[in-house]
Amino acid sequence: MQSKFLFLLIAVLSLSSCNELLVYSDYEPIKEGKWEIDQKLEFQFSELDSTATYNMFINIRNEDTYAFSNLFLITELEYPSGNTVKDTLEYKMAEPSGEWLGKGMGSVKENKLWYKEKIDFPNSGVYKVNISHAMRKNGDVEGLHILEGVTDVGLEIEKAPKL
Repeated sequence: MQSKFLFLLIAVLSLSSCNELLVYSDYEPIKEGKWEIDQKLEFQFSELDSTATYNMFINIRNEDTYAFSNLFLITELEYPSGNTVKDTLEYKMAEPSGEWLGKGMGSVKENKLWYKEKIDFPNSGVYKVNISHAMRKNGDVEGLHILEGVTDVGLEIEKAPKL
């Protein structure tokens, strides 16, 4: 009993001290692991230090039922002024051998994917990030209406390390 408690205590402490640069982290679950093409996931944050620079990451949790080796996302970063920066991003999710990238045991893997590097947030107010998928089968013009196998999508913001 004591060894289990000690292991749990060590695990909690190590996880809580993992990333002192982290300033924002949030996840949106995908109902039943079926991400609809018109489902935009919205993340909002504010009150970041306007004199600091940050790195932003998109976190994806996927199951073995994910049928692709890559992932296309459309992101929109909306500033408090209303200006929006839209990007189409592609991420590698598996090796050519079929081995999943990312961390995790069992059928769920988590990938921490670069989104923005050394970005600043000079204005006060609420910033918004919208994320949607843009997957389609090879040769198809129309996107997949339902992307299966993605269980959660997250956004993380970390202070960029000073060199």
